Amino acid sequence: MPATLLGFVIRSSGRHQAALAVLSILVFLLSAAPLELQRRVINVLVDRGAFESVLWLAAAYVGVVLSEQSLKLCLNVYRGWVAEDSVRRLRSLVGEYAGRAKRDVSGEEAGVEISMVLEEAEPIGSFTGVSLSEPLLQGGVLASVIIYMFYLDWRLALLGLAFFLPQVVFVPFLQRAINRRAQSRILVKRGISGGLVSRVSGGRRSPEGQAEWGWTHDPIERVFVLNMGIYKLKFTMNLLMNMMHHLSVASALCFGGWQVLQGKIEVGTVVAVVAGLGKLNDPWGDVVNWARELAVVGIKYRLFAGVLDDLVTPPESGEPT
Repeated sequence: MPATLLGFVIRSSGRHQAALAVLSILVFLLSAAPLELQRRVINVLVDRGAFESVLWLAAAYVGVVLSEQSLKLCLNVYRGWVAEDSVRRLRSLVGEYAGRAKRDVSGEEAGVEISMVLEEAEPIGSFTGVSLSEPLLQGGVLASVIIYMFYLDWRLALLGLAFFLPQVVFVPFLQRAINRRAQSRILVKRGISGGLVSRVSGGRRSPEGQAEWGWTHDPIERVFVLNMGIYKLKFTMNLLMNMMHHLSVASALCFGGWQVLQGKIEVGTVVAVVAGLGKLNDPWGDVVNWARELAVVGIKYRLFAGVLDDLVTPPESGEPT
């Protein structure tokens, strides 16, 4: 197994990642065009221009949006195929490595193997589909829209973007806390799987024909506590990010409205900048989610690869085989 998640992604789907990158570039190159078309329509309406101009601009808007969404459809379907192919590959690897095992596998290790096949391969393989194309796509959208906003009015754009700066502080802090809980959850769930297999293989039968496992609910409670901690941190992060977005929109409307009243900019410019801030919110959130998944899935992959490599590592001298 490659030592890192990125190594696995490149080895298992390198050519497909290149194709996904091309589709992502095509999508984000179109991302700012609808904002410019909206601005022009609004300015024509405010200036009471010809309806024919509005009609052609609206038709161009529909054409751009249809092209963008069609490319997104191809991108998402292709991502799904790459993800499912990676999940299939990982599940096959578990069986292959188990067949090449250099030592006897205990009941607990068998439980870990079952957990890996049924659960842990899914998020790792799914992330493969978006591992490179997602940051390229969303980062490209962010760059395109920000450049366009600065082209319209740098002061208005700078004011709106200033509210994204606090997120540079609190997002990594909260994400590290989520990562620690995610790693603990994986290890606890593996322990549950291993414990169940051990008890099934060695459980005693009562006179009524039911096994006595000596089961404890402590690990289950631990998973519950860890999951609730992750929920609280994740949704707190979302709340703070949404508040920063709405504050940036309010500031842009206030300052932009003042500039319009002073006759310094057009109404369409304010509308386009506010729409741009709205269009930044989703890709920024997607980048944060991708970074969160990268960290969590990276932990899962290291644990996954560690178990597989351990299976085919010959036992040390003196150990029973």
